[in-house]
Amino acid sequence: MYSIGLDYGTNSCRALVVNLESGAELGSAVFSYPSGEQGILVDASDPHLARQNPQDYLDGCVAIIRGALEETAVLESSFCMTKVISIGVDTTGSTVIPVDASGTPLAFIDGFRDNLNAHVWLWKDHTAYKEAEEITALAKRMRPEYLAKCGGTYSSEWWWSKILHLKRIDAEVYAASYSFVEHCDWLTAELCGDTNPVTLKRSVCAAGHKAMYNAEWGGLPDEEFLKELDPAMVDLRGRLYGEAHASDERAGTLSQGWLEALGFSSDMEIAVGVGGFDCHMGAVGAGVKEGTLVKVLGTSTCDITVSGKDLADVPGLCGQVMSSVVPGVLGIEAGQSAVGDLFLWLVNQIVPDSYGSSVDEKFESMAAEIEGLLPGETGLLALDWNNGNRSVLTDVRLSGLLMGQTLHTQAHEIYRAYIEATAYGAYTIIKRMEEYGVAINDVVNTGGLSLKNPVLMQIYADVIGKPMRVSSVDQTCAMGAALLSAVSAGYSDLATLQERSVKYLDVVYEPDAGNHAIYERLYGLYIDLHDSFGADASGNLGHVMKELMDIRDQQCKG
Repeated sequence: MYSIGLDYGTNSCRALVVNLESGAELGSAVFSYPSGEQGILVDASDPHLARQNPQDYLDGCVAIIRGALEETAVLESSFCMTKVISIGVDTTGSTVIPVDASGTPLAFIDGFRDNLNAHVWLWKDHTAYKEAEEITALAKRMRPEYLAKCGGTYSSEWWWSKILHLKRIDAEVYAASYSFVEHCDWLTAELCGDTNPVTLKRSVCAAGHKAMYNAEWGGLPDEEFLKELDPAMVDLRGRLYGEAHASDERAGTLSQGWLEALGFSSDMEIAVGVGGFDCHMGAVGAGVKEGTLVKVLGTSTCDITVSGKDLADVPGLCGQVMSSVVPGVLGIEAGQSAVGDLFLWLVNQIVPDSYGSSVDEKFESMAAEIEGLLPGETGLLALDWNNGNRSVLTDVRLSGLLMGQTLHTQAHEIYRAYIEATAYGAYTIIKRMEEYGVAINDVVNTGGLSLKNPVLMQIYADVIGKPMRVSSVDQTCAMGAALLSAVSAGYSDLATLQERSVKYLDVVYEPDAGNHAIYERLYGLYIDLHDSFGADASGNLGHVMKELMDIRDQQCKG
């Protein structure tokens, strides 16, 4: 039997067909979103804005599933379309879609097609930073338990911030929005053929980590809290949902329309699992378990682990939610807002052509140059906040910093400093988890950076001081989605499926004790900058970045 995993990322989507007997990755296909800049609708006057066109999601769905099935038929002669039993969906998040009463995205409706506010609010849209600060302040005063489960600070990347900001900047779009749906829930409902926003199954992964949902207080934030935030939120609450579900549950079955569009027989029953977020399902595909942290390394980074213990609430993380990763245990999430994006920015904007004529050539040349450098040899130290800080400061209004440069500093040395900075950020997250009783014995890495950049992986091992393994599964997110949906179809249990499918490279990046000792000294300096700029511990540096942003915003508005 076979299952299909759909992985919707920031710039593209992809499908993977998995042989459930062997756990093998078979056919796959990728679709780059055609709208906007690399699939993102942007506004030159507001660097915080990032939206998407939901039509790209539908067009991509047909292309990637058909492409993956066609490739599977070539790769495995025994494959037959009738043996496909399930489809699972993972997406970015919190990626919020304004919809009408039928669940149709407003971007599909005449009068709203050219309005960016009616399109999908992508996870990396930070326009709602003021609303996030307001929600954080109100929760600290009224409902501190809400914040305790999401790290102590509510983020502009998340559900309520974006909805409240939309209401305040575009009354027409908000009034036309009967409800709002996460991308992972909407696409799953679309595949099932019923997008009714009141009855479709919502993901506990999305609800718990981004919408302050928790069964302990009856689901979503209560009416008293929402009324204090904005009375309109109370009315909206009744058009959202009362319960959320784990991704091993069935959301429904593939509709007749989609069976026909994808080339399946009309009498087939294909289970569609409840959706979830990409990194959570990627952790499942990479073999997450208690004591193992999975780092999904991409444009940003998501750090996922699980715990079967009752834990104290860990400040600075992105949430602790029951069944959000592995059903039945606590899912723990943190992350960094810019990793691959930071390196791409450097190559596209700073690195001279003397390193190569293409992006790949520049990265290869710089990797060769930095491999022989010792920790601290560049004299550089950076903060990895070019897209804000997700963990443990949870502050999008922080920016990048590079210090120590001289007239002799070269581009590849800056590249190494940025790799080290992202490693320090990862180390900060791990130390925070361990401080609050979360066991981290080893780290599994997945994503293109871990497979293609051994220099980066060794630096990470030396900084963090723990063995770094790399998943050999090419598409862990799609793999996790495929496995969880197979469970929803009643095929097998998750542990058995993971045992068949989870695989690692033979190489393990072991930390060098001497290098780690030097990095411990450098990390102390990083924390000095981290706390002074991010936490304002010294009382004389914390205002600088925000004041620069205020001046920039003021000047842009003329």
